Amino acid sequence: MTILSAAILLFLVMDPVGNVPLFVTLLGDMDPGRARRLVVREMLIALAVLIVFLFGGQVVLDLLQVSEPALSISGGIILFLIALKMIFGNAREIFREDPEGEPFIVPLAVPMIAGPSAAATVLLLMARDPSRWHHWLAALVAAWLAGGIILLAAVSAARIPGRRTLTAAERLMGMLLTTVAVQMFLSGLGEFLSFAV
Repeated sequence: MTILSAAILLFLVMDPVGNVPLFVTLLGDMDPGRARRLVVREMLIALAVLIVFLFGGQVVLDLLQVSEPALSISGGIILFLIALKMIFGNAREIFREDPEGEPFIVPLAVPMIAGPSAAATVLLLMARDPSRWHHWLAALVAAWLAGGIILLAAVSAARIPGRRTLTAAERLMGMLLTTVAVQMFLSGLGEFLSFAV
């Protein structure tokens, strides 16, 4: 996997376009400057969480005695379920908490940006080729930066684009994520079968 393909995968998993309505809803009544600072803060927290998973993921795998094929297959299944939710329903219904006051870490940084699927993806990338950690870090930062620009622009505009536009974009991303999930599942299955033979 190249840096570009890894960055695109992480961008799809983070789903910044799908997160726009929640960010605008929670931060739309705030002063624009304060809202932008809050988005930057939550994005930095999410990046820190994902970097911890990137570099500490192998230790977790070793402690739990989880093999790479099992991680790939389970990651593919999780991504597939999320992709189906993006295509046929509202992915934001998974997180129904309505925090009181100013959001802090939950639900914006975690799980909306640094969710289980994003953590599993960076963990899987590192597990597949630890020697390319600088590539995975670059891909993570690139995807994070692109998502941050989208969220900052949306909050700064303080309005949600057309509902149909958002729905269409989220479903398109869901379709792309479906193919990635199937490939991840097949890769894990192929590795398992090669070990079993």
